[in-house]
Amino acid sequence: MTTLITGGQVVSPSGAFVADVLVDGETIAAVGAPGTLSGDETIDAGGKYVLPGGIDAHTHMEMPFGGTHSVDTFSTGTTAAAWGGTTTIIDFAVQAKGTSLLSTLDKWHAKADGNCAIDYGFHMIVSDVNDQSLKEMEACVDAGVGSFKMFMAYPGVFYSTDGEILLAMQKAREIGATIMMHAENGIAIDQLAAQAVAAGNTDPVQHGLTRPPELEGEATSRAIQLAKVTGSPLYIVHLSASQALAAVAEARNDGQNVFAETCPQYLYLSIEDLAKPDFEGAKYVASPPLREKSHQADLWRGLRTNDLSVVSTDHCPFCFKDQKELGRGDFRAIPNGMPGVEHRMDLLHQGVVAGELTLGRWVETCSATPARMFGLYPRKGVIAAGSDADIVIYDPAASQTLSASTHHMNVDYSAYEGFELTGRVHTVLSRGRVVVSPDGFTGSTSHGKFLSRSLNQYLN
Repeated sequence: MTTLITGGQVVSPSGAFVADVLVDGETIAAVGAPGTLSGDETIDAGGKYVLPGGIDAHTHMEMPFGGTHSVDTFSTGTTAAAWGGTTTIIDFAVQAKGTSLLSTLDKWHAKADGNCAIDYGFHMIVSDVNDQSLKEMEACVDAGVGSFKMFMAYPGVFYSTDGEILLAMQKAREIGATIMMHAENGIAIDQLAAQAVAAGNTDPVQHGLTRPPELEGEATSRAIQLAKVTGSPLYIVHLSASQALAAVAEARNDGQNVFAETCPQYLYLSIEDLAKPDFEGAKYVASPPLREKSHQADLWRGLRTNDLSVVSTDHCPFCFKDQKELGRGDFRAIPNGMPGVEHRMDLLHQGVVAGELTLGRWVETCSATPARMFGLYPRKGVIAAGSDADIVIYDPAASQTLSASTHHMNVDYSAYEGFELTGRVHTVLSRGRVVVSPDGFTGSTSHGKFLSRSLNQYLN
């Protein structure tokens, strides 16, 4: 069976144009002028956008953290992603101290295999740098995982020293892989947090106050210098602060292979949310923390100038009840993470509505660039003949109000409760199969396939 999507505006990074899209099986067969193609079935996209499916390159399904785990399974999380127009996620396989990278990868495959509504890939978190793990990085690349995340934060859990980071970067340079960095000065932050608790300051807002933007900027600068010394490409994850953005922009202006992503929470939420009374601020605890609103304009500008290349979610949901509440009396025990995989495309479209981004830049940051950055282009990230038929039909005129009562993520609150947005997903195809329609979710949680990725296509 072939399906013709007709009458819509196809959106690419270069802009929008009216065209028909023919889907044959799991792939796009042709993109043609209106009226030049025919199919067995027709989907009317008149008045709507036809987008390449969103790619969320930073999610944490079933992630262990602080004695608990994020509440979205691969099944619930990928279903929620599909509802929001995301057709690919790249999740993080988390190496525990004393374990191997390859056994960790096997463990995450076992979690995801047969349990995903959309296609998925993996990054690897490297928390134990030693001769074995450095050697296994090459085997991970051969297994389709060419990106490795490290942490300058969370001493005693994920933290790596500068020397360990240097060794991993040297290996990444050798094998063509990309190092992803959580850039916050965790050693200094832990001291500030301990001082706050000792002084009796234990409310959730202290999470933000003890992780100041200067310590994100410092760590980002340090990571950039280590990457310069080693010749490794560097990708800064979930950048939140103007100071960190300035360091990235300077490195990029100097021609260094430094890239960065931000997340919707840093564009729309602020430390004022962390300061909400009655422990409500715990809902907004994530790292890096929400910043003063003054940082938001810089982040939007960074997206326009490509100093911020990608928008991901860092989706890592913990329920308010029983999970976030673990930190009552000590903000350090609040599980770090927020839900968002369902709302990324809509929130960034709101940026288009507000004049912060063009249509093309919306698609570029949410789909095309992550596809190239993480070795999936042109299979993903573009509406073109031969590409996977991951297609979102998006109604720019529809309105919606975000709420925990209507979202599909497996979490008991919404970080965007009451947000009124213009635009919403109408229909979603994953590899040619309609998984979301106006009638609801029509997919299957066994539909998604593992994506063996090539290396960063901006470099290789």
